[in-house]
Amino acid sequence: MTTPVRDLPLLFLGTGSDPASERGVDCPGELPAASDPGLVERARAAKAALGDQVFVLGHHYQRDEVIQFADVTGDSFKLAQQAAARPDAPYIVFCGVHFMAESADILTAGHQQVVLPDLAAGCSMADMATFDQVEECWEALEDAGIADDVVPVTYMNSSADIKAFVGRHGGVVCTSSNAKRALDWAYSKGSKVLFLPDQHLGRNTGVLEMGFSLDDCVVYNPHRPDGGLTHQQMRDAKMLLWRGHCSVHGRFSKESVDDVRARVPGVNVLVHPECRHEVVLNADQIGSTEYIIKTIEAAPAGSAWAVGTELNLVKRLAGAHPDKNIMFLDKTVCFCSTMNRIDLPHLVWSLEALARGEVVNRIEVDAETAHYARVALDQMLALP
Repeated sequence: MTTPVRDLPLLFLGTGSDPASERGVDCPGELPAASDPGLVERARAAKAALGDQVFVLGHHYQRDEVIQFADVTGDSFKLAQQAAARPDAPYIVFCGVHFMAESADILTAGHQQVVLPDLAAGCSMADMATFDQVEECWEALEDAGIADDVVPVTYMNSSADIKAFVGRHGGVVCTSSNAKRALDWAYSKGSKVLFLPDQHLGRNTGVLEMGFSLDDCVVYNPHRPDGGLTHQQMRDAKMLLWRGHCSVHGRFSKESVDDVRARVPGVNVLVHPECRHEVVLNADQIGSTEYIIKTIEAAPAGSAWAVGTELNLVKRLAGAHPDKNIMFLDKTVCFCSTMNRIDLPHLVWSLEALARGEVVNRIEVDAETAHYARVALDQMLALP
């Protein structure tokens, strides 16, 4: 079999456009200067002028300078739910990344408009699974004679196109907190699962919570013919994991865990399930962003915690709990670079434009894609 040739556009981040991709979208031009000392006051004034017309959502990984203006903070799914729960607000300003704003647009009413302050705020994990690649994968499953047995499950961290693909094929969306429930449902419908796009969340859930062995899970590499798998490997597998990962959580290693344990006696290692399998095996606790926050809040004073998730959140937790020793798991600090694109100048620019009656950077999912993505999202909401 010859390797398929694809037209993959090479786009500088923030320039040009590719509607099937998370990145490479056009970015606004004129912004307030980052050094403008009046930015905070300008943001307050614009938000006050808009009043109930605007609802600002802030993901936990956002900068402090941005999160202070959020009406609600949370993870990607909680924020999408919150957007849908505010039908009276015509404008939803989503301080997060592109796939999150897409989900908010899908779940909100038709009269509401979702704004992403910087259109170049994408997600490297979501970019690792394109619609064409997933369609080719499904064709490979058909060639192997197992497509009818496979239920697709996609992580919330995926584009609307991928959610729609999953909806068309009888699958479901999951979050890091309900992945096991989503997989339980999927295995009640078929004997195999195609898990998109984060291999680590899929593997960690399958092995640690479903009782699978590592041999039950195979990795489909979209850059190799048939994903680098034989048809027999596909038939033997219980879970086909997409070769994708989070650039932040994927950086943590077993060495990171060993190092912090050597430096901080009695430290509790708390990591996100997007981390690599060897990291979660050596951690004390594993859980979603919301789980991490609640665990730290409930921890006793004087306890020490090394947290394996995005740095903005870890710093915020440390500041909120000075009676506890909270640190980043890795010695080398790492922000989510795309999440950090939402800064105060972009937020001020978008709010002031809305105050003038000008909607900028609107995220709008086409009707057919939104319909099938909503099917997969609604199935998640209906999980037992």
